[in-house]
Amino acid sequence: MGLFKRNPFGHILFLKKWLIRIMGGLTHRRYRGFNELQIEGSEVFKDLPDNGVLFVSNHQTYFADVVAMFHVFNASLSGRTDSIKNVGYLWQPKMNLYYVAAKETMRAGLLARILAYAGAITVERTWRDKGKDVNRQVKMSDITNISRALEDGWVITFPQGTTKPFKPIRKGTAHIIKQYKPIVIPIVIDGFRRSFDKKGIRIKKRGILQSMVIKEPLDIDYENDTTDDIVGKLEFAIEQHPSFLKVIPQEELEAEEELNKKRKWEY
Repeated sequence: MGLFKRNPFGHILFLKKWLIRIMGGLTHRRYRGFNELQIEGSEVFKDLPDNGVLFVSNHQTYFADVVAMFHVFNASLSGRTDSIKNVGYLWQPKMNLYYVAAKETMRAGLLARILAYAGAITVERTWRDKGKDVNRQVKMSDITNISRALEDGWVITFPQGTTKPFKPIRKGTAHIIKQYKPIVIPIVIDGFRRSFDKKGIRIKKRGILQSMVIKEPLDIDYENDTTDDIVGKLEFAIEQHPSFLKVIPQEELEAEEELNKKRKWEY
């Protein structure tokens, strides 16, 4: 790797590699120490191509979810199945790994900007901006950047666009799937909301069992499935379809809603 070689977004790969190594080393104990991350299904990674893969997941914190995925993906690619034991897997991280994030989030402070350099594809949300509801058109440059990232490597996205559970899947993800035909890998996470604050930076509680389940590629008929069909498949795959509410105790839902109200004033 040349010292100043860049990826399609102009990021210097040498700098990005050291950034992932350092940030990975600093965050490792958050998932194997203060708390424990239980992983299932990471053997899927070894059979995937080097590019054209879209990972779709539910979302619980701004940063802790995707940082955990960087750990799990790189650990699996180095031969560790369902384990992030021994952080040495970060010495040669996957350099063409990206994640979709809101532009306003990734500009909110120095830490966010550092994390953005590690692989963020920033997009302008069409429904929310600076805490207010908006209604604006999707920027074609945002779609183009996601397609460029898929051409170069793997992309992680959170199609609900929010950390609140059981919110609707945004159709933009379905349009991207139908148009660019990536392999779609669903991921279901849990425990991050209880472990960390909303931003995923401060450890809120220790001794929490976090979980990450990586599923088999989603069966999609790219030619005949409508965007609504794809949205429905995504909702079930990441376990955010309204039907899943039936198996969650009412008191747990009420407690979560109270926590969301409290967070509104804290952040």
